[in-house]
Amino acid sequence: MGAITGRRSSQASKGPTPTNESDESLRILFVSAEVAPYAKVGGLADVAGSLPKALHALGHDVRVIMPCYGGIDRQRFELGQALERFNVHLPDRDEPAGLLRAEMDGGAPVYFVESERFFARDAIYGHPDDGERFLFFCRAVLEAVRRMGWSPDVLHSNDWHTGIIPSLLRLTSEGDRFFAGTATVLTIHNLAYQGIFDQELVAAMGLDEWSIPPVGGRPGLVNLMSLGILNADMVNTVSPTYAKEILTPEYGEGLDSLLRHRQTRLVGILNGLDTDVLDPATDPYLAARYDVKNPDRKTQCKLALQRESGMPADPAVPLVGVVSRLADQKGFDLLEPMVESLLEDVGVQWVLLGTGDKHYEDVFRQVANRYPGQMAAFLAFDAVLAQRIYGGADMFLMPSRYEPCGLGQMIAMRYGTVPVVHRTGGLADTVFDYQPDTGVGNGFSFDNYTVHACLAAVVRAVEAFRRPDEWRKLQRIGMAADFSWSASARHYVELYRRARQQRLED
Repeated sequence: MGAITGRRSSQASKGPTPTNESDESLRILFVSAEVAPYAKVGGLADVAGSLPKALHALGHDVRVIMPCYGGIDRQRFELGQALERFNVHLPDRDEPAGLLRAEMDGGAPVYFVESERFFARDAIYGHPDDGERFLFFCRAVLEAVRRMGWSPDVLHSNDWHTGIIPSLLRLTSEGDRFFAGTATVLTIHNLAYQGIFDQELVAAMGLDEWSIPPVGGRPGLVNLMSLGILNADMVNTVSPTYAKEILTPEYGEGLDSLLRHRQTRLVGILNGLDTDVLDPATDPYLAARYDVKNPDRKTQCKLALQRESGMPADPAVPLVGVVSRLADQKGFDLLEPMVESLLEDVGVQWVLLGTGDKHYEDVFRQVANRYPGQMAAFLAFDAVLAQRIYGGADMFLMPSRYEPCGLGQMIAMRYGTVPVVHRTGGLADTVFDYQPDTGVGNGFSFDNYTVHACLAAVVRAVEAFRRPDEWRKLQRIGMAADFSWSASARHYVELYRRARQQRLED
């Protein structure tokens, strides 16, 4: 298939020229179920809100598209009409849709698919018709792009919600030149969430049976994530180590054989941070601002966090921070049996922020009540408090059973808070165990997923904390690291070019 060129519409965003003039500027459509700051549930929104900005800064014509949920503040984000209302053609009916437009920081446009039937609700997920909602969204995306007259070089899908788009494009491009030059990329942010539905739902969306791999060989169910893996030109995960792990039965969530089949099309690219927003030198929510050249004012942030948490304000007491969803995957099955030992035997203070499994909420609420001077449990979602924990804690505990990438450990290091992690996925790619004899490392990690190994890593961190010169060095190493999107965005551009080449060869 030859690539279609010369189809930029008059609405094309005008960004910087490519940083390397020999590089061809790409037209990239980034499709996601959630995008920060418009609508966010987890890390997917952070990536969708940051990576396109970095790609735009490299000179590429990148556009983002997402559903227009009822909870999005249209006035705050200045949403305006992008297209007249149009019909999305489904096999059994036409469904009306609208398209709104706003502009991200940095200039890249973001579009919002309107649907009273499917998206005029505050909650992003958790509805009985989620399968139909996101299948409609995928079809609406393709129809909207066609009506804009803007054919992307690369269509970048994210997770199961948009995993059916590569299948749709393979079907439509065979007789439709508009998408003939469009390559597809699927990013797996967390393989545990796969979008499994009745096969009749997908059949009702007009897909041929050849594109519907049944779940585990069982007829009657369809897995939208596996559809994307099977049909995308390239697939990637959000860290190099996780890309290797998911090829195994332990981490493959039942899709390891399919992933091994597509292994030559699978790569891992580490997520980045929006360093313009996540910066202790400018963060408006901190009690004091500081940077790698002058980290001493971080102590003021610690004292403020201790007071806010109802603890004695003492810089000499090690303060552990946890900002997390409360779930087994995040390591809370390790934290529950060791928390009292940490408080009584190791002598730390602990601030926990998060919501999740009711069992863990109850457990840590009770522990906080028994140790009011040592532990505070904020069982809520509070983005501002999260920033104060990153800025005020001495160490950040992240013992995830598995972690596709993880942003918490990178944010912590940027704020001079030393991470303690289980060596898995993106945690293994970013946190390197500190060796006191050589001074090498930027945090503390453990290999065996056991309570003893996790507790031992925290103890080693506390011992290092009690050696102030070593601790200050560890803080500076973490703060000096480059976790911005700049390098990762260039890797994505390489991935896009590889996807286009695969599209030509297939």
